[in-house]
Amino acid sequence: MSKLPNVGTTIFTVMSKLASEYNAINLSQGFPNFPVDEKLTEILKSVATESVHQYLPMAGYPPLLEKIGVQIKQSYHRDITAQTELLITAGATQGIFTAIQAFVSVGQEVIILDPSYDCYEPAVLLAGGIPIRIPLSDDFTPDWTKIEAAFTAKTVMIIVNNPHNPSGRILQATDLDQLEAILDKYPSVLLLSDEVYEYITFEQKHISVNTRIKLCDKSIIVSSFGKTFHITGWKIGYLVAPESLMNEIKKVHQFLVFCVNSVAQVTLSQYLDHVNVDELGSFYQDKRDLFRALIKESRFELLPSEGSYFQVASYTSISKESDLEFTKRLVYEHGVATIPMSVFNSDGKDQQLIRFCFAKDTETLTKAAEKLCRI
Repeated sequence: MSKLPNVGTTIFTVMSKLASEYNAINLSQGFPNFPVDEKLTEILKSVATESVHQYLPMAGYPPLLEKIGVQIKQSYHRDITAQTELLITAGATQGIFTAIQAFVSVGQEVIILDPSYDCYEPAVLLAGGIPIRIPLSDDFTPDWTKIEAAFTAKTVMIIVNNPHNPSGRILQATDLDQLEAILDKYPSVLLLSDEVYEYITFEQKHISVNTRIKLCDKSIIVSSFGKTFHITGWKIGYLVAPESLMNEIKKVHQFLVFCVNSVAQVTLSQYLDHVNVDELGSFYQDKRDLFRALIKESRFELLPSEGSYFQVASYTSISKESDLEFTKRLVYEHGVATIPMSVFNSDGKDQQLIRFCFAKDTETLTKAAEKLCRI
């Protein structure tokens, strides 16, 4: 008997497989195709020869924890106690799963805002919880009246993703004000804030929950070295939470992975001395702007992309097909793989939108744009 009877192969796997089969340009799955920083690989080579190949402390490599604490202070002006309020995880997904397992029990409800990343609901279901999926507005902004109406006596958590995947939108200060007001009314409800694209924002920086004093005491914040330093295959991230919450999270973490890859942790602890995360936004903004310029004359209508490395586009002037049919035909007939947006909605709502990943080198973006402009 399946515990996840409605879960099959993810759309990311499906589209990447199609891209491979048809030799299509893959703008679907969210991974960069350009080299990582040479300084990072230099440090990795050096660290690999050192005596760092055994278990590290369960919470993480102490020098890395301390440097993350410094980075949080510099980025968000929040003081944390690194040894008790941080946890290194085997990627953001493991961090999210662990936090949900720690706090969600059978029959309890978790509010998820759709379109939503696909790892949230399965984690809630495996904990015996009930996912309550509330759609964002058509422009991917939250309707806080609708969200608040979903809170009940059974609600134990709300999950917010900012910057948002798949839409690329970011929350405004007024959004966090309204979220604070709702959680004031429901003081026992926790906030799981997925901020893996925190350093990939453009004209406006995202507002981290780390900056909101009223939210910090009831929040678990998720960050990702994989996204920040485009090393998605390293599968390493971290959680930030007050000690009282972190103690519960660690109880689950120690029986799930115990500790995370030692070589990666030591490498990153040294690399943080050589990198400025504040420069990452401009790096990806250049890619976003290039991609938008390259397909400006196409028949796709581009929606706002304020953060992350995703660009959503409407194809209503091209086809009336469902987004799944259209994305498959894009691969078969035009050699470009993308992601249909309806798969991120619990009700399959189809607005005839697709998601491009622009975390690619210039050659890849240029070739893809040439194909898209011929449609």
